[in-house]
Amino acid sequence: MTRNPGADTLSRVSAHAVPPPGTAVSAAEFRGPLYAEWGSAMREEGLLATLGSATAAALRERVGIPSIERRDIWMQADPNTIERILADAGEERDRPWAGALGSLFARYVRDGDRATYERAVSARQERLSRAVVAAAVTDEPGWLDEAADGVVVLCEQSTWSLPAHDDAHARRGFVLPDVASPYLDLVAGEIVAQLAVADRILGPRWDASWPGLRERIRHEAETRVFTPFETRDDLWWLGYWRDVNNWNPWILGNVLLAAVLLLDDTDRIARLLARALDSLDRYVAELPADGAIDEGVAYWWNGAGRMLEMLDTVAAITDGGLDATGIPVVAEVLRFPMRMHLGGAWYVNVADGWARSRGHEPWQLPFRWGSLTRDARVTEWARAARRPGAPVADAAGGLPRLVRALADTAWRDAVPAAAPLPEAVWLPSVQVHVRRAAAGSAAGLALAAKGGTNDENHNHKDLGSFLVAAGGRQLLVDVGKPTYTAQTFSAERYLIRAMQSGWHSAPAPFGLEQGEGPAYAARVIAAPRGEPGPVRPTDRETDEAGEFELELAGAYPLPAGDSWRRTFRFHASGAGADRIEVVDRWGLTEDGAHRIHLIAAGEVTRSGGAVEIAADGRRTRIAADDGSAPVLPALEVWELDDPELIAVWGPRLTRLVYDVGGRTGTLTTMIEELS
Repeated sequence: MTRNPGADTLSRVSAHAVPPPGTAVSAAEFRGPLYAEWGSAMREEGLLATLGSATAAALRERVGIPSIERRDIWMQADPNTIERILADAGEERDRPWAGALGSLFARYVRDGDRATYERAVSARQERLSRAVVAAAVTDEPGWLDEAADGVVVLCEQSTWSLPAHDDAHARRGFVLPDVASPYLDLVAGEIVAQLAVADRILGPRWDASWPGLRERIRHEAETRVFTPFETRDDLWWLGYWRDVNNWNPWILGNVLLAAVLLLDDTDRIARLLARALDSLDRYVAELPADGAIDEGVAYWWNGAGRMLEMLDTVAAITDGGLDATGIPVVAEVLRFPMRMHLGGAWYVNVADGWARSRGHEPWQLPFRWGSLTRDARVTEWARAARRPGAPVADAAGGLPRLVRALADTAWRDAVPAAAPLPEAVWLPSVQVHVRRAAAGSAAGLALAAKGGTNDENHNHKDLGSFLVAAGGRQLLVDVGKPTYTAQTFSAERYLIRAMQSGWHSAPAPFGLEQGEGPAYAARVIAAPRGEPGPVRPTDRETDEAGEFELELAGAYPLPAGDSWRRTFRFHASGAGADRIEVVDRWGLTEDGAHRIHLIAAGEVTRSGGAVEIAADGRRTRIAADDGSAPVLPALEVWELDDPELIAVWGPRLTRLVYDVGGRTGTLTTMIEELS
């Protein structure tokens, strides 16, 4: 009676460093949206014709990374950012560089810890970024030496790949990297781009004071990045043997930037660019027309955002010959995080995302692209994060992003704006709906509800779940991403509490967890209205009280014919007394006990026949009724011990558990804001 589709060996949430046995790997030409726009101009011959007689030095100039010799640019860099960088760099200058020890690398295999090694590598990278900028601004020998030391530290690191990504364990059983066969992962791409930008900026000074250093950078880049990229078709993120995700544009963009800045052979640059664009086209082809990113806003910055940066680089080095600003899906993807904004630092978070901005997002990126595409709402959204007197960027975003922000005088001079906060959003590709009382205001309640499938990138079992914000602040929440470990992308992923449907605001028929994989999906019964506009065919389309209805039985291992429908209605009062109604109706073939969960962040108290949630001066009241009497929940407290979750939610979360039963039944949950 129950469905058991079996394990998907290429699940989107599994880490696949090597192809499964017997998998054919083909680098055959791909024709997607980029090819439809540019045709043969994106192939090697077309690129050679476009680049023409341009020298490698000319291509480097086009990228827009300023050399230290451009004193005009470095002297007008944002003073607030420079002051912060010099202060932070000065504090760490006399300390030892972070130790990325072999024993830390081996912990991923030994005990599952990946974060400790990753923090050490990140500390090295951030220190180097600060040193490069300090050297560029001051032009002092001491800072040139500090930056050179950082380069040597990274060049002497055994691998640029993270232990969680490296294929040496899968191929050879190693707990250490295989230095004879370097793996090209996200951080290897980040490091090669960082070293290339450092070389571009400080190279003229290093030629005099550090002869041999620039040659070392090029040797390591060739061995660890360019040769693997050009010769290894088995790298999964290229898209030759499985679906791609944010890895694809993230790595491709960094490899391309490094190639233009480090290579002197324009023919090779054209070949490398052609390979990169063919691979990127596979990522663009997976983007839905509504621009939704199933990995959520947190991964937009290092997925779709990386795509935009790479397309910007492509336009620059082809002198505008390959311009992506007119491709419709690119424009929609650009709008996605703006549409997920709840207010202030808070966002709708799905999958492995976090609900609150971490404060160092590269806001210059959407600001620039909003300007390029003349999308005023996107530039306003970016400007809403601009703080007078605050740095324009942070070293945590990486050296290329830091330098781009410092060189962008328009971003330096941008003034804060009000966030657009669209009134209603409907993204049919991922079945995500966001609704608030009025556009442009975080006041009152906001609802975000989700359908979709349980085979999304960075998937959580969250079908039918929802969150509620008051004044922009989440009170009914999606837990989001805990600290990654070896378990996160393994067969034991869904043993992690934050990824279980039981710890999302979702029902649990018979106490069941939702199933894993593409066979487990929600079905839209009533599609809400909201931008960007078009909807897929559903049973009906409605604008009545902001209604959104899902059939959720397909999310669980239930017999065919069972039904669990969840309807969301948003009642905007226009006077600050908004109301959200969530109705669960079930019709099942067997009798039994069921649970409906709500996940709350803040202080949770009982008040008469209801529950109140309060945090940061915001309060909501939640009352549930089964049609004959109020239903009160049991309260289960989760004392958090994960630093990433504590940073977002504080010390604890509370699960509200409503016990219901029967072959058929109804539970109506009413959520109201309290003054």
